[in-house]
Amino acid sequence: MPCSPVISVVSKSTVFPDRKSTLGDLKLSVSDLPMLSCQYIQKGSLFTRPLQIPNDSLISLLKQGLSRTLSLFPPLAGRLTTDGYGHVFLTCNDAGADFIHANAADVFIRDILGPTHVPEHVWDFFACDGTVSYAGHFRPILAVQVTELADGVFIGCAVNHAVTDGTSFWNFFNTFAEACRGVKRISRPSPDFSRDSILISKAVLKLPEGGPKVTFSNDASLRERIFSFSREAILILKDRTNNRTALIENDIEILGKQKNDTYSQSDNNKVASIIENWLKNGVISKQNAAVAEISSFQSLCALLWRAVTRARKLPSSKTTTFRMAVNCRHRLEPKLDPHYFGNAIQSVPTCASAGEVLSRDLRWCAEQLNESVRAHDNANVHLFVKDWESNPRCFPLGNPNGASITMGSSPRFPMYDNDFGWGRPLAVRSGRANKFDGKISAFPGRDGNGTVDLEVVLSPETMAALENDSEFMHYVSSVF
Repeated sequence: MPCSPVISVVSKSTVFPDRKSTLGDLKLSVSDLPMLSCQYIQKGSLFTRPLQIPNDSLISLLKQGLSRTLSLFPPLAGRLTTDGYGHVFLTCNDAGADFIHANAADVFIRDILGPTHVPEHVWDFFACDGTVSYAGHFRPILAVQVTELADGVFIGCAVNHAVTDGTSFWNFFNTFAEACRGVKRISRPSPDFSRDSILISKAVLKLPEGGPKVTFSNDASLRERIFSFSREAILILKDRTNNRTALIENDIEILGKQKNDTYSQSDNNKVASIIENWLKNGVISKQNAAVAEISSFQSLCALLWRAVTRARKLPSSKTTTFRMAVNCRHRLEPKLDPHYFGNAIQSVPTCASAGEVLSRDLRWCAEQLNESVRAHDNANVHLFVKDWESNPRCFPLGNPNGASITMGSSPRFPMYDNDFGWGRPLAVRSGRANKFDGKISAFPGRDGNGTVDLEVVLSPETMAALENDSEFMHYVSSVF
């Protein structure tokens, strides 16, 4: 595992589940298989140093917690296998997960949180760098790296992307944290390993000898920066996107997103009343009434789409694409379990010319995103499945035409709901995996009050232009 000069590996071992698995082979789905060409997910959390726990005891505690967690998530201790017909399975054979103990005594918390751009040595807090998910046939599905800093600890996980999506990953990570606290009974929801939905197909994905390769350059020059948006800034942006007037200024707060974007029935009634009022006063048309409420996140995505398109200085006729990963668990009929383990995501593209994105207003851009996501219902999930079955293929991750944005992760993921025994994380960071010009990841803010952090990866020249974009930076509350 390559490490920067400031990071050294102290030890590497294999952690096995503390109970033998009774779970049979799990067939990879039509959402899993395309990820075989993607690199491992690399996500982790930064913590203050647990002064009450000696270093040796800390590593032992984390290993024990991981062993217990692997018994609850047997696939993460397994390996991929391919049968004679070409079908790929996840074999829960208790082969174990990698555990790496590393040291970065010269790196401080401020070195991670303070710089304008995310420093590259953060990437060395993760194992499996550059590993393609197909390698799960002969390498661990999961690798945990614990890096001791001068005044903190970073716990980073690398997980095979053909095995998990973000929903599955954070359920595992938060369960891992709870297990390390030594509780007798885990309160986190149990993963659902069922394989009886439309996502399980008889189609065979034919792969080249040796496995697929990533579809983007690992050598491109990139800049990575985290832009933070406060709840107040997002509400103002949402107000602008929805073309609110003085008529509804006093109603902004009740229309503001609550935690996890949920409303009470009372709030829903108020929203209906306000929309009816808009119609009477000509604020919106009947045609737009059904989609009048553009969400906070769609407003933020529209802002980013415009700003990055402007920063790239694209010809007006150039087609731009904004891709969003959509969770299909609740879109299918019957619905999948909310904690279905595996990938249950599909990539939904929204296309428009650069000229349209920049000449139309923010609401128009947000409406395009809104319509794409709203249209991705059970029928469209089935269409995606049928399309893939007619031409099984790996997911072409990247930005081949220089005009695409790919939004991953989600501000709804419970990224700060993990306490290993000495407090909540200070920050969430990701590794080098699956990063290219235009790759964006959305994280919830640490305060859990509706703030959002966007991890933005762009070419150096595009990043410089974005940092000088007055419309975009007007809403940025802080930059890490």
